[in-house]
Amino acid sequence: MDEYQLLLDLHKNADRQGPGGDAETWKALDLAQVDTSAPLQIADIGCGTGASTLLLTQLPNARITAVDLFPEFLDELEKRAARTGVTDKISTLPCSMDNLPFDNETFDVLWSEGAIYNIGFTKGIRDWHRFLKPGGILVVSELTWTTGDRPSEIHTYWAEEYPEIETASAKIGILENYGYAPIGYFVLPEHCWSANYYQPMQNRFKEFLDRNGNSDAARAIVEAEKKEIALYESYKTYYSYGVYIARKVEGPN
Repeated sequence: MDEYQLLLDLHKNADRQGPGGDAETWKALDLAQVDTSAPLQIADIGCGTGASTLLLTQLPNARITAVDLFPEFLDELEKRAARTGVTDKISTLPCSMDNLPFDNETFDVLWSEGAIYNIGFTKGIRDWHRFLKPGGILVVSELTWTTGDRPSEIHTYWAEEYPEIETASAKIGILENYGYAPIGYFVLPEHCWSANYYQPMQNRFKEFLDRNGNSDAARAIVEAEKKEIALYESYKTYYSYGVYIARKVEGPN
């Protein structure tokens, strides 16, 4: 099994493929000031197995297009939607987020939790701008430095893993430069990382290794995840996911 398949195997049955939380999704929606009683066309881009997608179906007149590169994640989302009786509110689309097939001004809301890093924050918010209706809302979470300075070990690690990591002020400036008016921002609290993401993943390590014959490739993935977790425990003061909420305005796209 190659690395791609191993990563899918580790994450496909997880509730979340990255840090986040139900309360935080609702907080972002509240800050977005969306009329939740109105008909809403929402795209959840990089939805994974659908933690945020399924919450958004609770909006009474919402229809959600759930987009992910991996059909295996979408299959799991469809099973969960069927179990909760919301299949009619979701359509799934296996597609790369840098090649979305939507018409201009299709959506009232673009949502993307813990996924925009796959193509980069600047490219994502720039390329997706045209898919929003005038005045539409963008909600994205993005890896963010929470201090101006940080220890060299964690700075080097994330600069190599995700060179676009920056402070919130820098990210907000990018939004302003690409046709958005920022209207809200907050930092994901520790439980979104530890209790909601890392601990469940750690609980899956043994079964994951057993399923894959304790292969060198599987062990390498586990060791890489353990390193990330240890760094978070040591340096969580200095970074988190920032949740950015912005409204589309006329501007470059």
